[in-house]
Amino acid sequence: MERKPMSMWEKMYLPAIAKGMSITFGHMFKKKPTVNYPEKTRPFSPVFRGLHVLNRDEQGRERCTACGLCAVACPAEAITMEGAERLPGEENLYREEKYAAKYEINMLRCIFCGLCEEACPKDAIYLSETFAPSNYTRKGFIYGKEELLIPDPVTQPEAYAKAKGAHK
Repeated sequence: MERKPMSMWEKMYLPAIAKGMSITFGHMFKKKPTVNYPEKTRPFSPVFRGLHVLNRDEQGRERCTACGLCAVACPAEAITMEGAERLPGEENLYREEKYAAKYEINMLRCIFCGLCEEACPKDAIYLSETFAPSNYTRKGFIYGKEELLIPDPVTQPEAYAKAKGAHK
């Protein structure tokens, strides 16, 4: 295989240098993809799946009836729950006769697929637009019912509206 000799113009590498500089200058004036995170947040997709939230109804009662469909639908087996019967006088706390006494989601196992949200017949759980915060221990990633439950709309309307976000 024979190579043809370079011309004088090719030996000076000027076209290659000019082409490289044009690419460099083109990138200098483009919009930067990096976001200065704490000060600015990037907009998420409308189908973004973030942290789980246990929902309440309009009167502030928990919607979860501990049916277990979300735990069965979870392919990562990240959800564990224990059901309990509602006692007389607790009608203002729980919507149905049966409720989730213990509800935990292991975020280290969760794959944020959204199948728990689709499986729930009472619309008791949904994935919010908040992503999981970092933590230093494994126990910090196991969220109990207290961390997952949305604030009461009757007693804390501002916190409820903030937690609800754009989700309807």
